[in-house]
Amino acid sequence: MLNLLWPTLVLATPLILAAMAGYTSERGGVINIGLEGMMLASACTAALVSVVHGAALGLLAGVGAATLLSLLHWLATQHYRIDHVISGMSINALAAGGTNFLYGKFSNPDRTGSIPHFGVPIFVGLAFGVTAALWAGTKYTAFGWRLVAVGSDPAKARLAGINPVVIRLIGLLMTGVLTGLAGVMLVSDSGVFTDNMTSGRGYIALAALILGGWRCVPACLACLGFGVLSAVRLQFQGTSALGGHIPTEAWASLPYVVTVVALAGFLGRTRTPTGLGRL
Repeated sequence: MLNLLWPTLVLATPLILAAMAGYTSERGGVINIGLEGMMLASACTAALVSVVHGAALGLLAGVGAATLLSLLHWLATQHYRIDHVISGMSINALAAGGTNFLYGKFSNPDRTGSIPHFGVPIFVGLAFGVTAALWAGTKYTAFGWRLVAVGSDPAKARLAGINPVVIRLIGLLMTGVLTGLAGVMLVSDSGVFTDNMTSGRGYIALAALILGGWRCVPACLACLGFGVLSAVRLQFQGTSALGGHIPTEAWASLPYVVTVVALAGFLGRTRTPTGLGRL
């Protein structure tokens, strides 16, 4: 069991950061399925910049790339009033195609595998620190109360003198920073960038947020649950079970299957922010 502890924490860390990024967006009323694309853009940018300028600038560049996409989502949904889901899918498509082109065009094959990076334990600590900070911020700070108010009912928030557009801007800036950290963490853990290396983690993080009822601590626990499943997959794939050989593909699909089953069972029981998707 102890052999699964550290892999679980490492595998759960980008999910926790991305789930908290979804929290700052969706608690303010902005549906955000673009977490996947923001993480991917961050990972690619961090990998390209780190090789040339070092880990610190790589981190800043990765966070900056994710923040730009998050601001694009804010602009599309709040200014141009584009459907939130369409905007998020567009960001994912842009990131998938853009990172594939940019990394193929500008990466140096001679330096593959030599990407400078920060230690993974730093990101593990950050993930739990951010969760605690957002939990406390939501309960005890004026901005936290305003974020929840805007996500619950933007019309009533306006009557109380709160500008939903500004609150959502701040929330999506936080989303960009957190998805940026999640993307950089993926590169730091693997030491390389690969095409589509997020592998659906943004969607799993969003599922964890939904399973947690759009609350910080339960969402974090859901991410840890997915981390356990991923660690089990890595530990036992290729082994026999129940008297027969289980294909590697079956082990690989385990976290995604459980995500679908969990969503099917709990989606109707969670309390969706009533202002989600409303202007």
